[in-house]
Amino acid sequence: MNAAPWLEQVLETGWSVLLAILPLALVFLVFQALFLRMPAREVRRILLGTVLAALGLFLFLLGVGLAFLPFGRITGEALGALPQQWLVVPLGVLLGFVTTWGEPAVRILADQVEEASGGSIRRSLVLVTVCVGVALAVGLGLFRIDHEIPLLVLLVPGYGIMLGAMWLCRTDFVAIGADAGGVATGPLANSFLLALAFGASSTMGGQDPLVHGLGLVALIALAPALSVMVLGIVVGRKGQRKESPS
Repeated sequence: MNAAPWLEQVLETGWSVLLAILPLALVFLVFQALFLRMPAREVRRILLGTVLAALGLFLFLLGVGLAFLPFGRITGEALGALPQQWLVVPLGVLLGFVTTWGEPAVRILADQVEEASGGSIRRSLVLVTVCVGVALAVGLGLFRIDHEIPLLVLLVPGYGIMLGAMWLCRTDFVAIGADAGGVATGPLANSFLLALAFGASSTMGGQDPLVHGLGLVALIALAPALSVMVLGIVVGRKGQRKESPS
């Protein structure tokens, strides 16, 4: 990448972050002047935190634009061009697992679940369950792209199964599963896996990425919610066995 496009990416990312952060900062200052009236020390602390958050967001988005999206697309193109097409699904499962494993939002959810449950629902159990769900969704999504399966053929039965699982699993796992679908589509997983689907669809028979590349995120949002609710069913059954008299 030569200097001009790189500089253009930096300026574009900086402007996007400014548009995202500045309105929030202005709203805070207005509320501070009219209602909050916090000490100056607290205001400085909040503004310093806002600047640090903006800097972190800028660096993250710049890294996504310069490296993560191109890397995901190139990886997808390499998968789509494999002569052994049977490898596409297992490699997609592996990429889905490791990408979700590194997703900060998933780890935050797992920490909060363990804290809120008093340790009865372990962090590692939630983390692995969400990662497995996303991994299976990515593998299924690449299989769909390879065989040109309509998205509704997978989504409609999937949501039907999830609605049934909601009635069978423990209520706390329903709430965790609903949040799991949102955090699994966080910025890290979303940027890489969506680019992966675009790259794969462009090389698998020259398919239209708008038709076959998009839609993977919908599967990713569904799968961890379903996997967590299935976990809730299993945990509930084990609890019933322990409580039942021998």
